[in-house]
Amino acid sequence: MPSCRKCLKPAALVSAAALLSLCLAQQRPVYKDPAAPTEKRVADLISRMTLEEKISQLMNDSAAIERLDVPAYNWWNECLHGVARAGRATVFPEAIGLAATWDTGLLFRVSTAISDEARAKYHEFVRRGKRNIYQGLTFWTPNINLFRDPRWGRGMETYGEDPYLTGRMSVAFIKGLEGDDPKYLKTIATAKHYAVHSGPESLRHTFDAAIPDQQLSESYLPHFETAIREGGAWSVMCAYNRVDGLPACASPRLLGDILRKQWGFTGYVVSDCGAVGDIYLNHKTAPTAAEGVARALKAGTDLNCGVEYENLLPAVRGGFLAESDIDQALGRLLAARFKLGMFDPPEMVKYAQIPYSVNDSPAHRELAVETARKSIVLLKNENRTLPLRKSIRNIAVIGPNADDAEVLLGNYNGEPTAPITPLEGIRRKVGANTRVLYARGSDIAPNMPTFQVVPSSALSTAISGGENGLFAEYYNTGNFDGKAHRPRELTYPNSGKMVGPIPRDPKPLFTRIDPQVSFHWWDGAPRPDMQDDDFGVRWNGYLTAPVTGAYQLGAIGMNAFELYLDGKPLVQFNNIHERSYQYEKVELQAGKRYPIRLDFHEFVNDADIQLVWSPPRTGPEDDIASALSDADAVVVVLGLSPRLEGEEMKVPVDGFQGGDRLDLAIPRVQEQLLERVISAASVGTPVILVLLNGSAVSVNWAREHVPAIVELWYPGQAGGAALADVLFGDYNPAGRLPVTFYTGANQLPPFTDYSMKGRTYRFFQGEPLFPFGYGLSYTSFAYSKFNLPREAKAGEPVRITVQVANTGMMAGEEVVQLYSKSVDGPSNSPVRSLIGFQRISLRAGEHKIVSFEVSPKAFATIGADGRAIAKESIFEVSAGGKQPGFRGPLDASTTGVVSRRIQIYGSPKELD
Repeated sequence: MPSCRKCLKPAALVSAAALLSLCLAQQRPVYKDPAAPTEKRVADLISRMTLEEKISQLMNDSAAIERLDVPAYNWWNECLHGVARAGRATVFPEAIGLAATWDTGLLFRVSTAISDEARAKYHEFVRRGKRNIYQGLTFWTPNINLFRDPRWGRGMETYGEDPYLTGRMSVAFIKGLEGDDPKYLKTIATAKHYAVHSGPESLRHTFDAAIPDQQLSESYLPHFETAIREGGAWSVMCAYNRVDGLPACASPRLLGDILRKQWGFTGYVVSDCGAVGDIYLNHKTAPTAAEGVARALKAGTDLNCGVEYENLLPAVRGGFLAESDIDQALGRLLAARFKLGMFDPPEMVKYAQIPYSVNDSPAHRELAVETARKSIVLLKNENRTLPLRKSIRNIAVIGPNADDAEVLLGNYNGEPTAPITPLEGIRRKVGANTRVLYARGSDIAPNMPTFQVVPSSALSTAISGGENGLFAEYYNTGNFDGKAHRPRELTYPNSGKMVGPIPRDPKPLFTRIDPQVSFHWWDGAPRPDMQDDDFGVRWNGYLTAPVTGAYQLGAIGMNAFELYLDGKPLVQFNNIHERSYQYEKVELQAGKRYPIRLDFHEFVNDADIQLVWSPPRTGPEDDIASALSDADAVVVVLGLSPRLEGEEMKVPVDGFQGGDRLDLAIPRVQEQLLERVISAASVGTPVILVLLNGSAVSVNWAREHVPAIVELWYPGQAGGAALADVLFGDYNPAGRLPVTFYTGANQLPPFTDYSMKGRTYRFFQGEPLFPFGYGLSYTSFAYSKFNLPREAKAGEPVRITVQVANTGMMAGEEVVQLYSKSVDGPSNSPVRSLIGFQRISLRAGEHKIVSFEVSPKAFATIGADGRAIAKESIFEVSAGGKQPGFRGPLDASTTGVVSRRIQIYGSPKELD
């Protein structure tokens, strides 16, 4: 490059400022020039790296390269339904609840709010020198796997069992996350887990999903294609399991032929965490680590969640890879970082201007309420049991999920500042003259106690006398006890993987007496003069039980903690990824003081810790009889819990395994509670069952015996407020089921059978408990003027209109659903398929014309080779607020359906 002196010679007439700018531009590397094309910046930066430096960038915890001013970056971040594990955030309903809204416009607004909070957090973290896990802009969401079987524990993370609904919801969510700026991405969305993945959790590291091409194209791939082609997802996560014999993360067909060549994907692929190691350790499709990582990289897995790509160097030296293969993967990753503006001045990136105050802002809290309302599905409303009168004198609220804030949040969740439980929502809604009577009634399940924070009255600082509470020592290091607790995933900024320093003789920064241990510091610290990452607390004192008996004693928190009772270790935990309940059964004598100590070590992300117990039951029914005796209405809040269903987890309860379910019923202890309530309630007293769960439950007895049933899902921070709005008529429910509710697991094929035969509403021939698309309203709707062409040319879109009228006395929303059914197609064709939907709002007496532009694929046939062919055929098309064809209790009585046939004509045409 020319020197500044050479630049000066011909510049007599050029201003000094312009000349200086020109000289600096000539000296600046291309990769540091924001005006240069992204591909040139990427190529320039790669050309300056050593092979070892390149490899260091291909793992989620990417090291800093100081000589090139490349900062450290961790690609692992979560925002399934709100920014997770990164401090205070707005928590929206779990993804299955988002799907129940059937509202793509709402989902776009939700994901826009999430990406606002994500951007604000990222820039605040950078200002504070933080570049750790959960502090970035590349988000591993949405989970768009098909919820093909309700036993799968992670199904709550998905948008349900239908590929069309999943595809439309994913497009809205992805667009809200990634933004619309022509130069910069707001964040990056990752469609996961590509492509055939839905349990069992206990087998995910070894399982082979064998799928015929027809079913792959018909059920397992359409929503991924939609997310890529229409949604524009910049990232895809490959799954743990094998698909037709090859690990998904080492499948040239899935990652190359289909994803890149057929769909035109240009972003990067990240492995699920540890999935690359599974290639050679569990699937054993490669004999060595070097060959395993080479197969993953060459197939198209650019980024390794984990450390397995440390084996890329021996893979190159062993001839399994060329350095150009490394360059190709690295180029895709660096392009993403450039598109996020990570190498440009913040003032150039419009998203960098979003203020931190947007987190958990009033506007976002209100959006959380709106979204929770719209996710609620009214399953039964016999004799107009709902809505209730606000002037009701006494209302009983009973059940283990009635006042549990944790169950609101689902999994992969953030931490809200003020979650509202169903009990709290009802208390806020009713007037001052209404008594709200509460009884827990039962635990969520056997061996799954309901906890409360150990009260100050049970804690003391001395063996005799002393103050109530525990003596607390606060340290400016997480390793204050001289042990290395720092999880291996973490890094300090600009360093490689390492364990935090272990001080020789640390002294507490300050001490105090804490009345009880129940702290949520989010991404902050107990005091401004403390490090907000890498601090610790030790609580010491004595525990006194009020009554003799068996207690469940433990702690709830993140990062690392150890609890000691009577000088002996009781529980310990070390995990930065999620809050955990750790507890043991202990026998305590009333009045006896037991030495107790709790050590808490915080290193990154959310800092929260609680000392909890579940005391012996004070009565056989927790006094439900007292609550029921004067009740004018009873709300029973039951269901499941993220402690029962989820991702690869230990669950010590019969009927649950590894996060999955073996049975579709709610735990028997809850069914018994419901039966007791119905038996004990006064004749004529309305009883409402409210369900919190992330998957379909077989509440067969309840459908026959309970007057009203409301599905709340895991509704997020505002669930209780939204429920109260629905119960008391301030909001007219309009959610629809995104999954089929079966009468039991006996209606399903084996869990490990990935064939679609007999699965989901599209292929299930039986009579379910509640069908896909089902939901009631407080008003009623009628359909007319169904305008469907008699015929359409093969391969051409079809325009359809229908008139919808609100025929009731109350304003409400309706989800208009469009289904197609092949009349003369092959016997293995779907029973019916969703081909369009819109959520609309109508005043009482109002009517609207709803229009659909239906894709030619809605009237195509998928052949054995997986190709979609539009050809001469007859389809029946139905428009309504529900699926057609059901009778009795399965027929949503507050809405209607109209149906007609259409003839497809013309020469066969293959559809792309």
